[in-house]
Amino acid sequence: MRFNIKALASLSQGPPANFDKEGKLWVHRIPPGIPQKPERRERWCRLTGNLLFLMQSPSQRSDPVEVIVLERCHVVESGDNHSALRIKFESGETDLCLEAGTASALQSWITVLREANSESLREKILHLQRLLMAMTASVEADSPKAGGARADAILVPELPLVEFSLACQALASPARDRKPNSMLQISVVNTLERSLAAYSCTEIVEGTRDPLFLTGVTFPPDYPLCEETVLKLTVYDVRDRSAESRSFLGFASFSVGDLLKEHQLTLSLRTSDGTSAVGAVVVSRLSMGEAQNGETEQVTAADATGQKHTVVCDPPEGSLRGGDSGPLTSAVFRNPVCKVYRFQTTDSKWMLVREKMAECTLSFHIPKQLLKLYIQEDMTRIQELQGLGELSPHWDNLRKELMGHLGQAIRSYQEVLTELSKMGGTSFKPSCCKAEKYLEFIPINLHTQRMQVTSPKQTETAYDIITVGAPAAHSLGFKNGGLRRQLGRFEAEKKSFSTTYQCIYFSPEDTAKARGVLASISQLQPLISSLADQLMQAARQRSAESLKETLKTLCDTTERFVHAMKEELVKSAHLALHAARPDYVSDSVGTNGSPPREDGPAPLKRQNSVPPRVDYDEEEWDRVWTNVAKSLNCIIAMVDRLQELDSNEQEVSPEPTLADVITSHTPDVDGWQEKIYPLVVTLKDCVMEVVDRAKKSMTFVLLQEAACSLPQGLLLRQRRDTVFSQALTALSCGFIMRLNAGMQDEGFLQQLHLVGVLAQFESLLSTYSEEIGMLEDMEVGIADLHSVTFKITEAKSSDAVDLQPKVCGWRECYTVEVPLPCRVFRLLPAEVKGQPLHVYPVLFNVGINQQQTLAERFGDVSLQERINQKNFYHLENYYKSLSDKVPLKCLPPFQTQTNLKELLGSLSQHVAARKKKNVEILWLAGAICRRLNGIRFTSCKSAKDRTSMSVTLEQCSLLRDEHQLDSENFSRALDCMRSSRLSRAESAHWPDPETGPVAEPKPASRHFYPVALLLVSSHLLVVWLILSLVFLLAKYQ
Repeated sequence: MRFNIKALASLSQGPPANFDKEGKLWVHRIPPGIPQKPERRERWCRLTGNLLFLMQSPSQRSDPVEVIVLERCHVVESGDNHSALRIKFESGETDLCLEAGTASALQSWITVLREANSESLREKILHLQRLLMAMTASVEADSPKAGGARADAILVPELPLVEFSLACQALASPARDRKPNSMLQISVVNTLERSLAAYSCTEIVEGTRDPLFLTGVTFPPDYPLCEETVLKLTVYDVRDRSAESRSFLGFASFSVGDLLKEHQLTLSLRTSDGTSAVGAVVVSRLSMGEAQNGETEQVTAADATGQKHTVVCDPPEGSLRGGDSGPLTSAVFRNPVCKVYRFQTTDSKWMLVREKMAECTLSFHIPKQLLKLYIQEDMTRIQELQGLGELSPHWDNLRKELMGHLGQAIRSYQEVLTELSKMGGTSFKPSCCKAEKYLEFIPINLHTQRMQVTSPKQTETAYDIITVGAPAAHSLGFKNGGLRRQLGRFEAEKKSFSTTYQCIYFSPEDTAKARGVLASISQLQPLISSLADQLMQAARQRSAESLKETLKTLCDTTERFVHAMKEELVKSAHLALHAARPDYVSDSVGTNGSPPREDGPAPLKRQNSVPPRVDYDEEEWDRVWTNVAKSLNCIIAMVDRLQELDSNEQEVSPEPTLADVITSHTPDVDGWQEKIYPLVVTLKDCVMEVVDRAKKSMTFVLLQEAACSLPQGLLLRQRRDTVFSQALTALSCGFIMRLNAGMQDEGFLQQLHLVGVLAQFESLLSTYSEEIGMLEDMEVGIADLHSVTFKITEAKSSDAVDLQPKVCGWRECYTVEVPLPCRVFRLLPAEVKGQPLHVYPVLFNVGINQQQTLAERFGDVSLQERINQKNFYHLENYYKSLSDKVPLKCLPPFQTQTNLKELLGSLSQHVAARKKKNVEILWLAGAICRRLNGIRFTSCKSAKDRTSMSVTLEQCSLLRDEHQLDSENFSRALDCMRSSRLSRAESAHWPDPETGPVAEPKPASRHFYPVALLLVSSHLLVVWLILSLVFLLAKYQ
């Protein structure tokens, strides 16, 4: 970075009004791996814009010694010191630690530092632009003249979509014996600040003076662009791609308004001094339009050789492209990064490919809601434990211990929730923060990517994919493996614990049933009470029709309630609770003949049932829940009798007089209501008695489960909560994206209602070292998604806040409500409105990196094989269910006419085959998912290198198989899409003789990074050498 020392010094010595915040802070840095205490120094700190000046001493007038550029960094609160913060840099530099005197002063610094970056400034600019547009619309609406506006109103014209392709002509050769390897960089000129912001760059075209670039330029609709905006094109000669050796050739500039008027510009490339021309650059705008025959319009643009070629343009308004925007997408997806390419097809025509990658606001929104639900559920559980009443000393001690652990978990979740609430404006977690404690519930690098393809004689097609880091508890580590291994070990230990101590072993299925019974109680008991009140109201009004309808609903609800209470688990738990009362006397004694101790757990033989008390009748519970059914039958009989008497009276009654007509509208207080009231009261009392006993019994089941698992069980639950939060956030993002794309697809909506939607997770984790634990975490997290349902609701308004999804429910049974704008919700079929919609997640994993090579040679890949076989079974069951309920014609058509049964058969063979790095499993699973209208996810450790390689290869394969991409140009198209992932921050450091380095823009998201896919770290290399030496010694001995 180039900078002017004198200008910075002058800026740091300005008046206090020029700074956003200033004050004294203790400053130090903690180099990684150094245990000694760092040296702290008190300095005066001054913040202006995105520059933080650290002065030499605590004096306000001292000279600056360091300036920090607050870009590509994250401000977090220090975990070990509540009055300190850390600035973590994505570049890997040493963290900068700042300590304030008080907690309030620290929070004010955290707030201003998190907003001191170009991203926050860009959000403010966009917000002000929206306010200006709203003010303009309001002014025009209030104007007395049609179409008029006040003179002081600021009008912001809306530009059409700006997209253009690039080519060069007659570039000057840098040497006589070599033609240039050219590349174009596009920058946005800030005329007020006289600075540049690198926006994008093309791929490298080697060995030609007339390069035709396949990578174009597109600006998203919300980009701050106007007709006066100036764009600068800089051409570089890349002499050595590996060494990144580049030299400046020339530059040209033009305004957006010129391109909108001319549609095609031919600009002369000038040297840095502007004296000599070194070639020309052709800028061709990709404009929108529609041919008269209804097909996609094609325009003609000149390439670098002067020949004419067709370039497919944007579809007309109302096509697929128009569905990519709207209140729902703008509320959930933000900060889009757009790319456009043109590729040649097999018939020598051109297709247009657009990529749009965006961040998802759900990355923080869903975890915050889950944390609140976790806290609420644990607080409810503490209240239920307190309501158990008196217990024997053994069980009372266990209850207190469990309540203490639950309280500790609540405090931990509240701290995380408080920290997340302070982080405003952030919409994704970068991979450098994956081990941060306060960010453990946030998915890593969650992004959506849509590829839209417009090709000749084909309708525009979109392919969506969600990229996210593998859901795993990085902050808890993988020393003892992941969730799958720890849960298996935990279940075995819990069984052995229950054989020794006074507790009954309940299986995980029984525990889940207990939670389900508690959930049914909390849902059905208020509903029965409300229906009973409605029945009384109908009786008071003598409304026979209303009485009949209300009674029918009451019978159905009560039947569900009684069915839940008939569970054998409820009865056995009821008996167990009685055995745990202080006055219970057990027939068993210790092995030495002495009675059991009451101050601790007494050793007992293993028991699968609780010995009943002498004074307790085992059939008492059956009579209790049976009383509910009997009282309901009494109400039914009474209603039938009243309706029969009412019909008989109507048959024999004479012509009504005026007095009879008047009195008929008077509520019958002493008639129907008087006869039904005692029966309704009896029903309510019976239901309340059942609820009270069932709640205590099921709470005791959970207490016994905790008795065999403290404290390991709660630690595993916290790990599971962490992984599930990341997985549910990614799934919610994918569901909303898929719903938005299929809103007008009747076949998809029918499939969504009758069967549900498939969610296919593609994992590229290896079965080596820590990634084994990540894969074990991911397996359990994806499996837990089977209990999640979605519900489409109507939003209160079109505001972004009202369009955010809402999570409700409890562990093992969550529902995500997706609100839609009113005009969109009304167009949906009634079958999907407000109904539970199921999701069927499947996971397929194939490791592809060098660590997987080590695992296949010297390690174990059984985990990967088991996961693939198990999830193929789930995928096959989903296909069978879909075939039985939905016509296959509702599924989307594809150019490759491969039967779904054939694809499933091929996948079955590859899953069963023990082949190294069998990526065919991933290809076949992805193809099946797309043909089944599913949601596609791709994951690796951090959703960067391996993920980007997989996504680009999949996209180019789709272009070849479905859109006739020329096979000879396949490799170039793949290199083109991968080279576009080059970080714009890197291109900002390229030398520009005219202006120097450009301003650093917003950091590129997700996988816009250079890739070193098969890089082996130093410790792995040492292991490799040792193992090789052992192998050679064994071979030649």
